[in-house]
Amino acid sequence: MKQFVNIENIVCGYSSGFKLKEICLEIKKGSFTGIVGPNGSGKTTLFKAISGELSLKGGSIFINNTDTSKISSKQKAQKMAIVSQNTEIADITVEDYVLLGRMPYKKPFQLLDKQSDYTIAHKYMNLTGTVKFKDKLMCELSGGEQQLASIARALAQEPELLLLDEPTSHLDISHQVQVLNLIQRLNEELKLTVLMIIHDLNLAGEYCDNLIMMNNGTIHIQGSPEEVLNYQHIEDVYKTVVITQQNPLSKKPAVFLVSEKILNSKKI
Repeated sequence: MKQFVNIENIVCGYSSGFKLKEICLEIKKGSFTGIVGPNGSGKTTLFKAISGELSLKGGSIFINNTDTSKISSKQKAQKMAIVSQNTEIADITVEDYVLLGRMPYKKPFQLLDKQSDYTIAHKYMNLTGTVKFKDKLMCELSGGEQQLASIARALAQEPELLLLDEPTSHLDISHQVQVLNLIQRLNEELKLTVLMIIHDLNLAGEYCDNLIMMNNGTIHIQGSPEEVLNYQHIEDVYKTVVITQQNPLSKKPAVFLVSEKILNSKKI
């Protein structure tokens, strides 16, 4: 796979003083990459820098050899789509919500959606299983259904890069698996490049093929789940004792926490 996202020595941050420190990063086309790390490590700052929500104070970000600072917001929206942690709830139908993903392709003064927009929107509603809700209001859906509609809207942008900010954070385990299975399937079938912030290390290890572990505004390590999710890296970054073993079916790393009570009893 060729390099698709190239991040060269970026520096960005907030007035509070926290900043990313000359981050260099390459993400391959068609990869499913997860960003992990403790609170305050820089996950969200990196995500906002790539999405363009946070201005760079130095360095450059290229998507498929295009410098994202040199293109319009409309052109950028045709290259990348964002699924936020909290879905925007509105009193519009699911179909109209998904059609919002076609906005970057509308011509000046174009008010109505074209038939091709409906075709594309329905294609991704079918892929995400949300077409059955198309006439329901977004506010009438469950949290998991809203998240699927958000993914359908993002896909309607027909992006080259899909950015997801903790898409499973407010969902139960059933909906977490449903959403991540869908993202994994889209990644494989559409060859879509996916970059996702995710807190749950077990889900990250099971679904992602590449992980970026952040710590104190820098990249602690990047690599396969097997390379990143060993007990040493996790304990160094999270300051928590863990045990890592291999999932007997997927052969991916699984992380087990150890309570203070057990630690004291075993004198580990």
